[in-house]
Formats: sequence, C-alpha cells, structure tokens
Amino acid sequence: MHLNRTDEYHRSLLETLGWELTVCNSLADEQSPCRRVLTNSVSFGEALFCFLETRLPLHKICKVIEVGGGYGNLMADFVRLRPNLAPTMLDLSPALLALQKEALREVDAEYVPGNFFDFPLELLRKYELAIFNENLGDFPTVSDIPSVALHNPENGESSIISDIRHDFEKYAFPIPDLAFVHYNIGAVRAIEKLCTAGIPFIYLSEHSCEASPPDNLAALLDVPADGNPRAIRLCGHTEYTVKFSHLEAVARFYGYETHRGSFADFLPLNWNDELNFIITSRSAKPEHELIRQFVEDIYTYEYLVLKTREV
Repeated sequence: MHLNRTDEYHRSLLETLGWELTVCNSLADEQSPCRRVLTNSVSFGEALFCFLETRLPLHKICKVIEVGGGYGNLMADFVRLRPNLAPTMLDLSPALLALQKEALREVDAEYVPGNFFDFPLELLRKYELAIFNENLGDFPTVSDIPSVALHNPENGESSIISDIRHDFEKYAFPIPDLAFVHYNIGAVRAIEKLCTAGIPFIYLSEHSCEASPPDNLAALLDVPADGNPRAIRLCGHTEYTVKFSHLEAVARFYGYETHRGSFADFLPLNWNDELNFIITSRSAKPEHELIRQFVEDIYTYEYLVLKTREV
C-alpha cells in the first residue's frame, strides 16, 4: 500500500506544465489544430463558461476561487465573459501562480500560494463558485489497498485503512471485486471540505477511471477505464485517474444536486472526413497524434457540477 502525493513536485520542482498538455491549454492558441476539430472553434474557458451558464446563475456570481489554475487561461476567459468576477487563485506552485498573474494582469485578482487543505474553512465559505479543473488526479491517492481490508477491521491495521473503510461505510461505496484497489482519498477530502463550507456552486473535472466513449467510437479510441483509479506517470510525479461515482456520492450525502458528464458535452466534435481519417488511420503525423490524443481526452475527462439544493 502506498500514499501517492504530488505536493513537493508542484511546490518545489515544477517550472512549466511542458508536455503535460491539458485540454484547457491545448485550446488556448486560436491557431491550435485541436480547435479545428470542434464544432465551434473556441477556447476551453469560453466553451465551459457557456455550458455552465445554462446550469448555474453565472450572471449573479462574483466571488470565485480556482484551485490549481494552471496557466490562468480558464479564469482569463471567465473574467472576459463576466467582468464583474472577483477571482482568487490558490496554487501550490509558485511558478504557475506567477504565470496566472501574467494571464490576469489586468484583473483585480487575489493570489494565494499554498495547499487547498490548509486554506481556512471560514475563508472558503465566502465564495459562491469553486473551480477545480483537470487537477483532482494530483490530490493524494492510496494505491494497492487489499480489498479484504475494506470488509472487516484487523488488529494493528493502519489508521489510513480505518479512515478509508469509514468512507466506504459512510458514503455506501461498493467494494470492487478486485484483490487490490486504489482510492482517491484526497479528492474525496476536497469534496468534503467544499461541501462543509457550503459553497453554492462547484465545478470539478479530471481524467476518469469510469469514462465511456460512445459505442460507435469505443473500438477506435484509447480510453482505458476499468473503474479502478489508474496511475498516470508524468515528469517528476505520478497522478491518478479519478472515480467520479465516489465524488457524486459524497456530494449527495451533503445535500448537493449533481450533474456529471464528459467534456464532449461542451466541446462537441465536428466529425468530418479529416477527423474521421485521423482517428481511423492511426496516422503518425505529429499534428494527427496531437488531435487524436485531444479527442481521446474529450471522452476520458469527466466533469461534475454541484449545486446546493436550496439555491
């Protein structure tokens, strides 16, 4: 059993996202080939804002916090579309926080270096919207947990096993029929903190271990998802895919309404002859490989929109 953490990498080692290309960053450049395969050639932030606008009263929201804001592209789009937003950017990485300041240099934003779990709950309560985009896999994950340990307590077991079994009982998580399981304990704790703070609206997204492409594309796309969080080994650190059914269960336990889907919901693809060729031919041309990865990410990433029932 191992507790995977990425804190030190983000705090001390990360200088750039480099080749760790997020969906958000892949659409930042207006000339990006990834925009060419969309029905509407827009940035990620604009597409997400327009989508959330159909589900949340964004025109009334002012105070927003984004945790792990990357290069600041998403928030720059949100502020452009809703100038009255008062954003707070909370990030472990000094390097990324500096880039966010540059992206939002004309915005009256607050920048907070540090860990989300250290952010005071009383301060978190003032926000109307919280955003965690493409970063929940960076939160602590416990790997290689013996499934038998989730059924019954044993003498001398570790406190973390006891905590995880408590989560499974409290939120009625089904125990997978596997010898060993991985558990997104950090993502679950983040949801608990957000819901305890009573933030009215929450948006979360990440690679999902439960993703499912449309039946007609399943044989053409590499979207590995067997229901058990999977390690993604990157430069200097390892992330994990996220079990979104767990996050849904936690949010509902705290009385939140949930809406869940894939990025394809707000980034619809234009399935023309070019895109069909790129996907079916497995062309090794660099631009085609980039587009193919982008399309696979569209179906691998899931999002979760939460809102309190009384809103």
